[in-house]
Amino acid sequence: MAGKVALLLWAQTLGLAGAQTTQLLVEPPWRPAVLWDRVTLTCQGSGTAGATTWYKDKQQWWQQGRDHFKVTERGIYECYRPGSGFSSPVGVFDDELVLQVPAQALLEGDTVTLRCRGRHDNPVTEARFYQDVKDLGGSLTGTELSLSPLQLNHSGIYHCRGRVGSGMSMSAAVTVTVHDLFSVPVLEGPPEPTEGSPLTLSCLSTPSPLRPRAPLLHVFYRDGQVVGGPQGSPQLLVPAVGVSHSGHYSCQVRSEEGNVRKSSARLRVTVRMPVANATITLSPLAHQVSTGDNVTLRCSVQVGSAPVTFTWLHNGQEVARGPLLELGDIDVGHSGTYQCVATNQLGQDGHRVFRALSPELALEVTPGSAWLTAARKQQER
Repeated sequence: MAGKVALLLWAQTLGLAGAQTTQLLVEPPWRPAVLWDRVTLTCQGSGTAGATTWYKDKQQWWQQGRDHFKVTERGIYECYRPGSGFSSPVGVFDDELVLQVPAQALLEGDTVTLRCRGRHDNPVTEARFYQDVKDLGGSLTGTELSLSPLQLNHSGIYHCRGRVGSGMSMSAAVTVTVHDLFSVPVLEGPPEPTEGSPLTLSCLSTPSPLRPRAPLLHVFYRDGQVVGGPQGSPQLLVPAVGVSHSGHYSCQVRSEEGNVRKSSARLRVTVRMPVANATITLSPLAHQVSTGDNVTLRCSVQVGSAPVTFTWLHNGQEVARGPLLELGDIDVGHSGTYQCVATNQLGQDGHRVFRALSPELALEVTPGSAWLTAARKQQER
C-alpha cells in the first residue's frame, strides 16, 4: 500500500552548523499528516517565497508557487528553495488507520504522546501499539501511547493496530528517533596538583544543536560524595588544595527537570607535596670558633606543611632528632660532615610524602689548633 511507508522524523535544524536548510512545516504539527485535518504546508528557506518549487511523490508539481498551501490530495510532499535546497519529505495520508507522532525533533526528557487515529476520526477500539514488532500493549478504548520522559531506547519503528468499524487495520510504520539532549560528560583537570595550589575541574558536555540553550545542571563528586552543585557552571574550583582533596572525582550533568542524567568516568586526583628544601644554619654565624665553645646547628625547610620531622646525620649516621643540634665543648671528635633530613607524611595512604636532604656542612677541627673551620659542601645527588 502506498500509505505503508516508513516516515523518518526530521529535525528542525535551521541555522545550525552555520548553514541554513529548507524546512517543510506542517500544521497541525503531526506526522504523518492526515488529509481530513485540512493540513497546511509551509516552505521555509533562503530566497523569496515566490522562488519555491513544490514536489509531490518525487515529481515536480508546482513551480515558482507560493511558500504555503492547503493540501487536498494524499502524497509525499517536498519543497525546494534555490539558496537552501530540498526539504525533508512530509507524508499526507488518507489511510483507514494512522499512527501519528509530533512533528518536531524529539530529545531525551521530552514528554511525547503517539496517537492511533481512524480515518475522519472514526472511533478506534482494541488499539495496540508495537515497537520493532514488540507488543507494547493497549486497551479496549485507549488510542494514545505516552513515551514520557523520552529515553534513547524509545527510538525505533512504531505502528498501531486497531478495530475501525467492523474490521481490524494496521497503520503504516513510523520511525521515531530520539536524540541526545547532551553528550556524556568528560571530567578534565590536573591529576596531580601541588598542595596549596588552586584546582579547577571542568565537566565538559556538548548540548544538542537541536536545543543548544537547554538549561543544564552540574554536580561534582569525590569518592561518591557530593562536593559541588547542582550548579549551572560546568567548573569546580578549589582555591587551595590540601591532602584531603585527593580522591576519585566524577561529575554528572542533569537536565533542569532532572529526568535526564549522565555521568562521567572517574578521574583520580592525587595532591602532591611541593618540593621542600632543607637548609642548615650555624650559630654563631662565624665559620671559625674556638675549641671548647658551643655550636648550634639549626635545620629548617622553606616549604611544606607541619608536622615536619628533622633527623641529624653525622658522617652518614643518625645522631639526633629535632630542628636543633647542640654541639657542646667543640673538639676533634666533632669533625666531619653534618646533614639534616626533613620529612613530612600526610594522609593515611602514604602517597603524599616529602623527604628533603640538606647540603652537607663540613666541620673540621685541627689537632693542636685553637680554631674550628666550618664549610658547606654541595649536596650530592
